[in-house]
Amino acid sequence: MPGHYLSKSKILSGWQCQKRLWLEIHDPDKAEVSAATERAFQVGHRVGDVARHLFPDGHLIGHDDSLDDALEETRTRLAEPGPLTLFEATLRHEGVLVRTDVLIRDELDRIRLVEVKASTSVKPVNYIDCAVQAWVLAGAGLHPTTVELAHVNNQFVYPGDDDYLGLLTFVDITDRIAPMLEHVPAWVTTNREMLAGPMPAIDIGPHCRDPYECAFLPFCTPPQPDYPVSALPGGKKVVWDLLAAGIHDIRDIPADRLTSEVQQWVRRVTIDGRPDLNASAAAALADLPWPRYYFDFETVAFPVPVWAGTRPYQALPFQWSCHVQTRDGTLVHREWLGTSDGPPMRECGETLIEALGDTGPIFVYTGYEAGRLKDLAAMFPDLAPALEGIRGRLFDLHPLTKASYYHPDMLGSWSIKAVLPTVAAGMDYGGLGTIQEGAAASDAFVELMDRDTDPGRRDEIRADLLRYCACDTLALVRLAAFLAGRPG
Repeated sequence: MPGHYLSKSKILSGWQCQKRLWLEIHDPDKAEVSAATERAFQVGHRVGDVARHLFPDGHLIGHDDSLDDALEETRTRLAEPGPLTLFEATLRHEGVLVRTDVLIRDELDRIRLVEVKASTSVKPVNYIDCAVQAWVLAGAGLHPTTVELAHVNNQFVYPGDDDYLGLLTFVDITDRIAPMLEHVPAWVTTNREMLAGPMPAIDIGPHCRDPYECAFLPFCTPPQPDYPVSALPGGKKVVWDLLAAGIHDIRDIPADRLTSEVQQWVRRVTIDGRPDLNASAAAALADLPWPRYYFDFETVAFPVPVWAGTRPYQALPFQWSCHVQTRDGTLVHREWLGTSDGPPMRECGETLIEALGDTGPIFVYTGYEAGRLKDLAAMFPDLAPALEGIRGRLFDLHPLTKASYYHPDMLGSWSIKAVLPTVAAGMDYGGLGTIQEGAAASDAFVELMDRDTDPGRRDEIRADLLRYCACDTLALVRLAAFLAGRPG
């Protein structure tokens, strides 16, 4: 094999950042794969599995633990006459390896290459991906007649019974990648030459998260001050400009350098070292009636729908929490968590209608709950009047908080998890165990649904989910009290 071993994914890494590729080859232990990246891998595998079922005559080239065996079986299969469909066909040309998602040869020996993605549209990086595969196939004597990108159709409504026909949209990108093929050899040569030398000196920048979050970002990021300029909210161009100018701490930013009023506010409060709360927040809350409700959903979104009538990536509520507060400060907690084998959405809607009553403001944080209520109303027309009534009572604390409050320790974020520790001492998400954010709650619910999950583990998951969601709504209680200038 000439030079360093390269694969399609390695070339894509080099296209994003040569330092990333160098580290993947020479020092992979420096990588820190995030939970979000792990979830993306799992999603990709699930969509890939469904794609294979759309080609029932396909044969999987396995041998994940033996590249030589995968190459040999691919050669053997391709040597057989007639039409065939292969999954994970493994080919190599000039030391570049690819494993194709779907490779089809028809009765006229025409080659169709299909790359399957879990995204809901074609992205620029996909063209590079497919160009490398097509180049390797051509070099191996298989000149693709058609190259397609299959992505998830987010308008697909699952009819049930494992019928996923229509889940994927197939886009012909043959003409789009054709001009790129002549550039692939140069990409290969450039990367090999780079890999033969020392680690490239490349500073962090926008490329670290475009098109994918780099697992080496923590390694590449230099030690940060207590208030790094990366915490400035809003567009990040100013952040990279400040870093390029050698300014790393928000407190060192010249007074005339920022044009955004929000960024100027963050700078001013950070330099002052004290939180800033505008009295307008208390005024906005003063006249709201009682009782007051503090409400939050937890949802799950499947790239491949599992319940009839739902769409890919549709956020489906499986849990809610509600704290109810009367004028005298009495606080009552209500909650619900779906635990049956079937879809939880209808019971979710019915139970929250009962819990939220007919009057009183319902505090939420961001417009997420409004969207889920609208979806539930569309799913269940008989519940729609009550659900729309609830939606009309929502009071979003997020814009009020963002307009009236900032604490230096929030580090440019108005997420509830950033705000809460600054308004309710001793209350945060760090002590909640394994579930400390929404994506982890969604993962936990999927595990709870799995019939193979141990009963003891199920009990643990239920307790963790209830504890997490209750923390979300208690956080709203504390935040509203703080903004109003009264005890929580």
